[in-house]
Amino acid sequence: MIPLAAPTLGDAELDQIATVFERGQLTRGPEVNAFETEFATFCDTNHAIATANGTTALHTAFHALGLGESDRIATTPFSFIASANAIRWCGATPTFVDIRADTYNIDCEAFEQRLRDGEQIDAVLAVHAFGLPCEMDYLRELSDEHDFLIIEDAAQAHSAQYNGEPVGSLGDAACFSFFASKNMTTGEGGMVVTDDSAVAERARSFIEHGKTEDGYDGLGHNFCMSDVTAAIGRAQLEKLPGYTDARRQNAQQLTSQLEGIVETPVEPANRRHVYHIYTIQTEQRDSLRTHLTEHGVATGVYYETPIHRQPAYRDHDVQLPTADRLSNRVLALPVHPHLAADELDQITTSVHEYVKSRRRDAV
Repeated sequence: MIPLAAPTLGDAELDQIATVFERGQLTRGPEVNAFETEFATFCDTNHAIATANGTTALHTAFHALGLGESDRIATTPFSFIASANAIRWCGATPTFVDIRADTYNIDCEAFEQRLRDGEQIDAVLAVHAFGLPCEMDYLRELSDEHDFLIIEDAAQAHSAQYNGEPVGSLGDAACFSFFASKNMTTGEGGMVVTDDSAVAERARSFIEHGKTEDGYDGLGHNFCMSDVTAAIGRAQLEKLPGYTDARRQNAQQLTSQLEGIVETPVEPANRRHVYHIYTIQTEQRDSLRTHLTEHGVATGVYYETPIHRQPAYRDHDVQLPTADRLSNRVLALPVHPHLAADELDQITTSVHEYVKSRRRDAV
């Protein structure tokens, strides 16, 4: 079976971990400090704060930006539920905006109309869906006019770019995840990046029980990353450019063979897609998925149930027709950097065989 995701940990990661073991400091220490410095440089930001996972990164960013009770944070429902849950954990209210059918990102025109209709929005969590950045210029123009914060949910977008600028440097703060299936991994782990020194200081305090130079001045959590985790992250960060190039090459190969057969991902001219997930669309999603499984190709559905349709959000009575429609059409194919040429051929051939069989059955 060709796996949907294939995280690779090798000698470089083992060597980094061995250094930590030899040093004997397993909790937060020099590896975390180095990883934060290296990741901030990678994102072209002034600060990076390592956390236990991507969800804690979101929670930390919201707190550090001063968002909480009575605040409303706009986001899309076409994301992992952590995006909305973190909003609620900081005491704010998520308000869902529909997505564009071609990019899976927030529909900025629909969002602008809601702002002009007078809806209160204190911040936007811009989800860079599947590795493609949102229309950040549009969002920043709206932010300047309507005075709201922008937080990037870059959990799937490590090394993506918008107008040549790295994701993570495009808002007031950004959050990354290093979960096992991400474009780079530490097993579990997250990162908050920002250019704002005050935000960074509050974030660092929040992840260490409210610790400051004067003691524990306020409530916080233990959201810290360990040195073992950071050691893996440093090795993975060095490999990320190569992983990204391979993902993009695999995506181009898939698109060249599948374009016109199914709806393939788009990459607007001013954006660099990093294809955390290679998502196609088809009305025959479920039967195609069964066919691919039978032919040794693993697939995934992101997202079969949009967040606003989850039981925990049943009180959010909102009509988001594009997100609802795409939840029945999207299918993720393997695009990870370790695919061999024959595996790419197997994926595309299997899709073509399915489409041909459908056409024969229709005659």
